[in-house]
Amino acid sequence: MANQQSSSGLSKFGDLKKRLMFLLGALFVFRIGAHIPVPGVDAVALAKSYEGAANGILGILNTFSGGSLERFSIFAIGIMPYISASIIVQLASEILPSLKALKKEGEAGRKIITKYTRYGTVLLAILQSFGAAAFVLQQGVVVASQFEFYISTVVCLVTGTMFLMWLGEQITERGIGNGISLIITAGIASGIPSGISRLFSLANENMLMAVSIVIGVLLMIYAVVFFESAQRKVPVHYAKRQFGNGVIRGQNTHMPFKLNMAGVIPPIFASSIILFPSTLLSWFGSNNTDGWLYKVATMLQHGQSLYVVLFAVTIIFFCYFYTALVFSPKEMAENLKKSGAFIPGIRPGEQTSRYLEKVVLRLTLFGALYITTICLIPEFLTTVLHVPFTNLGGTSLLILVVVTMDFSTQINSYRMTHQYESLMQRPDMKSLSRK
Repeated sequence: MANQQSSSGLSKFGDLKKRLMFLLGALFVFRIGAHIPVPGVDAVALAKSYEGAANGILGILNTFSGGSLERFSIFAIGIMPYISASIIVQLASEILPSLKALKKEGEAGRKIITKYTRYGTVLLAILQSFGAAAFVLQQGVVVASQFEFYISTVVCLVTGTMFLMWLGEQITERGIGNGISLIITAGIASGIPSGISRLFSLANENMLMAVSIVIGVLLMIYAVVFFESAQRKVPVHYAKRQFGNGVIRGQNTHMPFKLNMAGVIPPIFASSIILFPSTLLSWFGSNNTDGWLYKVATMLQHGQSLYVVLFAVTIIFFCYFYTALVFSPKEMAENLKKSGAFIPGIRPGEQTSRYLEKVVLRLTLFGALYITTICLIPEFLTTVLHVPFTNLGGTSLLILVVVTMDFSTQINSYRMTHQYESLMQRPDMKSLSRK
């Protein structure tokens, strides 16, 4: 019996090991692709021209793509077209009746919506690829003909984006965690070593500034962990129920609601919404510094008032929008009513739905303010105090911490689930269940 239990446990942990190995292999492939350059570009000259714009919008794109934009690799535009397409499709599904109907069709409707998202990803990737090719041509670092360079760049960058989309789906299905979030996290984490080296260089010049940055980052990490662990527990009572000849006593429990129900989706969506138009404006308007395209692109740079306001507004909007997508108070109230549960002092049905909606709206308000504050603190420090927070901004730090916490939680839940299954497969448990 002991040998059977040990072999069962090894097989379960073996499955977890396979998933982790697949995840590591997929991220390794992602990092290899980040170093494969698009043909026809002088890499050394491109790196020199990139240094002047590293602290602006291009710096954020480069961070999310894991340094691919700086090297102009096949993953230069990263997974952002897919994220932008997902935003557009989700917004459209709340407005267009046809997409609303598809959402109600279950798995079949979800597959059709996913197909539309992929089509939108291809379209946005083509547009961003043309913009990236035009920007690189303006830098004078292309060693191939213009027509040949446009064709090769569009093909390579669109293929790279679609491959990353497929890789993220494979990680979600065959690995552990959300594949897209893990790819973005891996890209951000790849810039940590260079950030640490720059921190040591700063320490040689200004030790007080370097120590202040380390303390500030640690405090922000603590704040993120604290708020991400915060919950609002709504008490729930189950009435007495008769089961056969016996009566099951009522139970008292609670429903946990996280303060930040939207996770890292709002800052990612907000960054994608702002980065896409601002990048295109900066690329196409760089030839004419007196034109309106260049002026608008300048106003959307880091530290500018317009950028800070738009960033804060879009984060708050997507906090409410994504929470409304994942949480339905009417459905939860109906499920409570069917299971014989109720919230003390609240009548089942419509009143319970309104009460839950009020609770979630309040939590979303505080969660949105918390996320906005974390994302904007480095912006103010960089602009006002000139603290070099460019490599690890609030958005990057939030994504790193939240995705890491979620990844750890999923591993623990995966292990607990398989331990429970192995316990139920024990011979003595089977005999007890038969009796």
